Parts: sequence; C-alpha cells; structure tokens
Amino acid sequence: MTKKKYKFNPDTLNYERIGSSIKEQITKIVAFFSSSLVLSLVWMGIVIYFYETPRTKALQRENQELLSQYELLLKDLDRVENVLTDLQQRDDNIYRVIFETDPIPSSIRKAGFGGTNKYSHLENLSNSALVIEAARKLDVLSKEAYIQSKSFDEVMKLALKKEDMLSSIPAIQPITNKDLKRTASGWGYRIHPIYKVRKMHWGMDFTAPVGTPVYATGNGRVTELAGSVSGYNDLGHYVKINHDWGYETVYAHLSKYNVKQGQEVKRGDVIGYVGNSGASTAPHLHYEVHKEGQRVNPALYYFKDLSAEEFDRMIAISSNIGQTLD
Repeated sequence: MTKKKYKFNPDTLNYERIGSSIKEQITKIVAFFSSSLVLSLVWMGIVIYFYETPRTKALQRENQELLSQYELLLKDLDRVENVLTDLQQRDDNIYRVIFETDPIPSSIRKAGFGGTNKYSHLENLSNSALVIEAARKLDVLSKEAYIQSKSFDEVMKLALKKEDMLSSIPAIQPITNKDLKRTASGWGYRIHPIYKVRKMHWGMDFTAPVGTPVYATGNGRVTELAGSVSGYNDLGHYVKINHDWGYETVYAHLSKYNVKQGQEVKRGDVIGYVGNSGASTAPHLHYEVHKEGQRVNPALYYFKDLSAEEFDRMIAISSNIGQTLD
C-alpha cells in the first residue's frame, strides 16, 4: 500500500496531504517514455552495429552472389571477346585475302562507343564500376558481333563466286613451257637490247618460234587489240584481256591475232601467235599481269602450272639473264 505523505501548514495549523498535480504526472510519464525510447534506440543501434540481423545477413549473401555472378560474367565476356578477335583476324587475314577483298577497317569495327556517357544512370549503384564495365563490354561485343556477321555474309557471297573468280585469275603460263626452256627474261631491271640502258622490265619474256600458240591465262574479255597505241608503242601487235576481279593481262610482239575486240575468252583459249613485231630483237612473247591498275610480277601467278620446285627454277632462270628481248 502506498504511503501517504503530509506536510504541516503553519498558516492553517493543519497537516495537508502532499500530492502531484495532473500536469506534473503527465510530465513525468512523458519523460519516462522519452528516456525509454532513447535507450531503446541506442540499444537497437548497438545491436545492429555489432550484431547482424538475419535479414542483413541474407542481403549480404545476396549481394555477394551478385558480385560473383558479375565477375563470372566479365570472365565469360573476356572469353567471347577472344573468340571474336580470332574470328576478326581470320576474316581479315585469311578469308578476305583468299577472295582478294579489303579487310574491314578497325575504325568501323570499333566505331560508335565514344561521346556521351550512356552508363551515367548506373553510377549511383553500389559496385557501379563492376556493373558499368560489364554493360560496356556487352555493348561492344554486341556491336562487333553484328559487324562480323555482316562481314561473313559478304564472304559467303564471295565464296559462292569463288569458282568464277578462280577461273578468272591469270594462273597459267601464256605458252606451253613444261620444261621451262622457253623461260627468258623475268621481272626486274634489265639492260634493254635496243636502247642499251638499264630499264625496268615490267613483265616476263618467253622465247618461242614464230607461230607458237599464245593462250589466255584466265577467263575474261578482249579489251584491246592493236599494233601501236600510246603506252605500248614498243610492244608491236598485242592483245589485252580484262579478267575482272582487278586483273588484266597483256600479250605482246604477236605475229597475228586469233580473237576479236570484245570477245569473251576462257583460260587456255588460243588468242594469238608468237611473233617478232614491235621493238623486239628475236621471236618471243612479252607477257604482263596488271592488278588493280598496277603491273605485278607474272611469275607469282603460275600456281596452276608450276610446283614449288619448278617455280624456284623459273625464278632462277629468268633472273640470270642480263637483258630483255624487247
């Protein structure tokens, strides 16, 4: 039972009961609950700081799993990038070389990833660097894979035309020369037999009697058939054939033609006969190969005629001659 407290009042000469007012009681109650709430929050903070709740532990495990998955994703993207790089190198250095077409410039393969920061919305995430790196790599690989797929579409079209291309390349010798004895002067600087000066010989000479058949070295169309045109004044009667795919061939010092202007020819067709016309010191055939408008060494294109040993022997024979026949 609560003890009651009294206080003597000298004015009234009576003992008066001591009690709290309602306001004081409310104040005490509010103070009690406030201090209790503060103590509870402090205690909760201590518990949260030093002791992890099950929910916190679950979130941490989930976050760690996500980090591990992103790291694995980056490793997978690295492997995909290596495979794609290998495909790009094969495309540029093998497939496109075989079909003699230009490789895709790096500026096109790597284009479209500069400028504005398209990943700014990810920067506020925790572990944003890892997330942004994964997103960037995925974008880059997606773009490069798309370009590579288009490249393979083009290579496929070239492959379908492979037979036509291979039959058009000037890939045989222009006269019968199985034992290579008709090989004369080759590509390079030689002493001109008439002018007696050192001069570049832009083709290959084959010695043969007048009337020896001269063959088209690849499929094509006769574009020039003349005896004296500017640029070929010294070549006498000659035939020029356009083989498409950037190739042209010239057959000079002929005695007569066996084709007409604009005629379609196949590899091995007789287009004319060896002669001694133009600036020539003896019956022979002067033969040139042009690639994309530039004269190139014809010996590099006899791959349907010569083995590796025969090729080496032909180069040795043609290099030992100190002057040309034209």
